[in-house]
Amino acid sequence: MDCGLENEEGDYIPVDFADWREIPSESLQRKELRDVLHNAISSLKSIYRDVLILRDVQHMSVAETAMALGISEASVKTRLLRARFQVRDMLAPGFDGYWNMGGNNYKRVRPF
Repeated sequence: MDCGLENEEGDYIPVDFADWREIPSESLQRKELRDVLHNAISSLKSIYRDVLILRDVQHMSVAETAMALGISEASVKTRLLRARFQVRDMLAPGFDGYWNMGGNNYKRVRPF
């Protein structure tokens, strides 16, 4: 299979493939994101963490999750929603706690 091209003189011109090497800054950002997500999920109470893991990580159905945990499907839905809100609230300000990276004028808003 010939992947290259030929110019008008019949010379072979190889195809320029993309560079597949990992970009260090992107690798660092992914690692930081994984760490922040891990910490956020780990900090949840187990009743919320278990449902979040079963539903959003292991992709179990509501019925399967309810059966595995011995709770009602309504409880699965409620706990999952609360878990997602808690994780969202932990991640919302950004990795450094501010909306603008490095800024100091973001103030956390407390719920009513």
